[in-house]
Amino acid sequence: MAAPVRERAWTLCSSNAAVFRSLFNRTFAELGRNPYTATLTCRAPCIFPHSDRGRILCHSAALTGPAPRLQTAAAGQRTGLRTAAVSDENEPPRLKASDLAEKIRKESKKQSTEAKAETQTPKPPVLRRVDELRRFSQQLQRVHPNVLAKSLLQGKLLETAELVAINKPYGVPVHGGPGVKNNIAEVLPVLAKMVGGMRVGPLHLCHRLDKETTGVMLLGKSEEAANRVHQLFKTHQVEKKYWVLSIGVPVPSEGVIDIPIIEKEVEGPQPHYKMTLSPVYRIAEGGEKVSRVRANRQAHCAVTRYRVLASSGACSLVELQPITGVKHQIRVHMAYGLGCQILGDHKYANWSKLAPQKLPDGVLKKLGLEQSKVRYLPIHLHARQLVLPRVEGHPEVTVNCPLPKFFCNSLRRLEIPLPQK
Repeated sequence: MAAPVRERAWTLCSSNAAVFRSLFNRTFAELGRNPYTATLTCRAPCIFPHSDRGRILCHSAALTGPAPRLQTAAAGQRTGLRTAAVSDENEPPRLKASDLAEKIRKESKKQSTEAKAETQTPKPPVLRRVDELRRFSQQLQRVHPNVLAKSLLQGKLLETAELVAINKPYGVPVHGGPGVKNNIAEVLPVLAKMVGGMRVGPLHLCHRLDKETTGVMLLGKSEEAANRVHQLFKTHQVEKKYWVLSIGVPVPSEGVIDIPIIEKEVEGPQPHYKMTLSPVYRIAEGGEKVSRVRANRQAHCAVTRYRVLASSGACSLVELQPITGVKHQIRVHMAYGLGCQILGDHKYANWSKLAPQKLPDGVLKKLGLEQSKVRYLPIHLHARQLVLPRVEGHPEVTVNCPLPKFFCNSLRRLEIPLPQK
């Protein structure tokens, strides 16, 4: 009876080894890998451990090659095998949490060191104020709309039953566009709730100002009120007064500029569009005769009153009253009509190219600036006053806006006194 028992035990061990080998090969075939260097041990109970056949069939089968890593736990459970997870040589090393924390700590320390070095480097007062203004403008573009609305609320100048007058800050556009994150038009619903409560409707724009212009801006509490004020602007019934800080003193000190304005393309290495003058009178070559020429059909009629309020050296404070409302009318009339550029107006500082404004050495010295830093100088153009006429039972409305801080600092540095009234 011993021989049959030995044969059955040998057959059992042999069949178990074959089953495990087939499961092993099938498991790695499912994973898309070849069965290399894994250790497969027959776990069938061998009745005769001292038998040569039992030792041959039950010993561990060593296979050569890189050991694959099981990708799922389910595959390992189906086969009932244990495999050693060996990392691939081509796989990049994993970043530990401690290494990542150390990397972030070093970057933070480097940034704080650079910021501290910038603060310790002595700068002229004007440069510091220019940097502060530039950072403030960038912050207004990154802040939440509610923060911008609150800033506009703090600059409220006047509120009536139909209108709200605000002090528009520098660098904030009125309307949205490419690359514009925050603008006044988008925060009007939030501003309306801050002004009149949660149940009021949104405010409406009555007119617009350029992104770099500061000063009075009117908002209507209803669409009807906004349309009424807009019609007054369109028919040139609103009295507008702007204050500018100019390079040079206009001659004569008071007058009217009546020169049409047209938009033209500037050709060259940097092609762009600019507004320029389109005069209807030309002086002959000898300079003795003035002749009238045909007006350009695309030109717009532009009339501006001006008067010099104060001056000192090569700079002056000028009040301008635009009768018409052409794009960039004040800037073009000052730069090309009077030959006195507005301080910080880099667009109209050069006709043929886009470059920072070139300032005289005396102005640079008084401002404490270097010519290489003039590009950061903001334009000194401020909407000082708006006067709405009395029409159809609506009372006359006059709104005055104080000068921004950077404007006052420039006046003080240039030793230009503010007028008493």
